[in-house]
Amino acid sequence: MGIRAVLCGYYGQGNGGDEALLASLLQLLPEQVTPIVLSGNPTQTHARYHVEAVDRKSPFAILQALRSAQVFIWGGGSLMQDVTSAVSPIYYAGLMLLAQKMGLKTIAWAQGVGPLQRPLTQWLAKQAFGGCDAVSVRDRGSAALLTDWRIPFTLAPDPVWALESTPVEGLWSLPAPRVAVTLRSHPQLTPERLAALTQALIAFQKATQTCLLLVPFQASQDLAIAEAIQPQLPGVSHILHLDDPQQLKGVFRGVEMAIAMRFHGLIMAAAEGCRCFALSYDPKVTNLMQELDLPGWALADIPEDPNVIAQTWLELYANGEALSTDQLQFFVDRALIHREVLEKAIGE
Repeated sequence: MGIRAVLCGYYGQGNGGDEALLASLLQLLPEQVTPIVLSGNPTQTHARYHVEAVDRKSPFAILQALRSAQVFIWGGGSLMQDVTSAVSPIYYAGLMLLAQKMGLKTIAWAQGVGPLQRPLTQWLAKQAFGGCDAVSVRDRGSAALLTDWRIPFTLAPDPVWALESTPVEGLWSLPAPRVAVTLRSHPQLTPERLAALTQALIAFQKATQTCLLLVPFQASQDLAIAEAIQPQLPGVSHILHLDDPQQLKGVFRGVEMAIAMRFHGLIMAAAEGCRCFALSYDPKVTNLMQELDLPGWALADIPEDPNVIAQTWLELYANGEALSTDQLQFFVDRALIHREVLEKAIGE
């Protein structure tokens, strides 16, 4: 008799990073487990991953899924944070607490916890994590929070380090060298800052003759920026809009350098042996920069002079180094600890 597990995350919402987390979780799930994915787009999720998927907004469908399952897994990412809204942690904690009440084995997997600024969401998170059979987190900040709450956990790098990438058709026929750019909309990415970055990209491309690949991770937040930048670029450029997270990671196999705001854009690029430049909009990106010793700026610290920006990128392009093979192997091996967490918790 197999084990049925409900997988809960920000899935089927068109976000490349969260899709990569789902793909990683499916890749690392023990063989005897049959997944049921709560998705914003169940038809697409079913077609892409060949798994059972139900509507994450349908209480009836969720209840049916929970009744048919023995395990409930929060599958990766910053689910318990109240920066975007308080609704998100209430939704996820509510489902976790419901699964615990129904007697399912519960796992908080590869979590990035916080920021949690409201007393209610802090309390909810503490209750939900405290009732889990197993918890794994992906960064030191989350680990510190759970240590304060006296909740046992396993710390390992984000599972997307270990996601298997697949080649992107046609990528190798684009002129080399190639540089990937991943920007997203954010209040701190003001029109002035975006204009400075665009001017810097123009100068960078003129100096290097690189083919610039604009890679939106979430169309609703990234595509408009890519479409605004592309017509201004003097050389060859392409907007690569990929839905398959393994292909998204595969893009970085074929580029020399990545300039990225997206957390998983940086991880994918670093994991595929790219030189990386980070633009941080969030503590999780800043923490990753520190952990990997990546060059970059917080959005608020982007120089006003496009020439200074371009010069910094040219320096990295000419002299920067990607992670060494040993460093890469370390992160991939450590990321696979998340698989052991699943095997141990589900097997018990």
